[in-house]
Amino acid sequence: MNSAASTAAGNSIPVNIITGFLGSGKTTLLQRLLRSPKMTRTVVLINELGEIGLDHLLVERVDEALVLLQNGCICCSIRDDLKSALRSLLSRREHEEIPAFDRVVIETTGLADPGPVLYTLLGEPVIRHHFRLGNVVTTVDALNADLHLSRNPEGAKQVTAADQLVITKTDLVEPSQTAAVRHMLARINPSAEILDVAEDDFDADRVLAEQTRDLTPLMRFRPHGTPKDRPDPTQGLQHDALVASLCLALDDPLDWTAFGLWLTMLLHRHGDNVLRVKGILRVEETAAPVFINAVQHIVHPPQHLERWPTADHRSRIVFITRGIDHALLARSLAAFSSSRVAARADA
Repeated sequence: MNSAASTAAGNSIPVNIITGFLGSGKTTLLQRLLRSPKMTRTVVLINELGEIGLDHLLVERVDEALVLLQNGCICCSIRDDLKSALRSLLSRREHEEIPAFDRVVIETTGLADPGPVLYTLLGEPVIRHHFRLGNVVTTVDALNADLHLSRNPEGAKQVTAADQLVITKTDLVEPSQTAAVRHMLARINPSAEILDVAEDDFDADRVLAEQTRDLTPLMRFRPHGTPKDRPDPTQGLQHDALVASLCLALDDPLDWTAFGLWLTMLLHRHGDNVLRVKGILRVEETAAPVFINAVQHIVHPPQHLERWPTADHRSRIVFITRGIDHALLARSLAAFSSSRVAARADA
């Protein structure tokens, strides 16, 4: 990444996406975050103001679609499309019709595929110039996770797109059920941090951390399978059997051009079934690592990091796919990279 690109990214406004299936606790999480003083210069974009239940926070209605909150946030209803809403916010800020803001949080509908939102942020030139993706936070209902993920493709897409997974309603289930949901989510999306809404610290900076800030999940493999002398914590939780994760580690530096060609071909051929690609790469002739991130056909701009997060400088890539032969995928990458590939898959 050149210095101009780095400067542009530094001046752009982070956009955090909160998604999750119907009734999974998105609005409750958002209300909790809005209590933080760190959210005072935030715009919240939702589909309908009535859904969020912010009556106790309202201080002034600017127009039928926009209200100001007591904590300084702006809450705006999306009446047309996201692109228009973001452009309108920029215009209104420039004309001092609304207060200045330095973060946008989007709460999607419970049936939303995050893909189109990500495409708007990454594919529209004007939007991309002023905004950048912060992270994707997905809420998962501990009580109904099995039902949501086994019967609804949107639920699986929301989980695989996440950088942060927040398990909700854990007070309504036994600890063993929460542990089973956590284990299932880790198998579906090994690169995401998993939080328990009832136990973990919900500092806004942690929940809305930009995706490259904590790469710990990428730097370790999760255990494959369950020891035979222990009960399987996923018993009874049957997410889409075709959705599986694959973690690859490459010993040798990657040729950036060859890898880019390989990834482009993979997404062109199988993009609908490559639900997520996330990795930290050791690239030839570059000392610092490169962070990559893709959701289906949408590829985020690569980010050059300042340093490696651990002493292990191997490339680590996590793939979340549907119905793709992981052995063939690993062999294909090894052929392009001319590197020995260590793989671990979790179905």
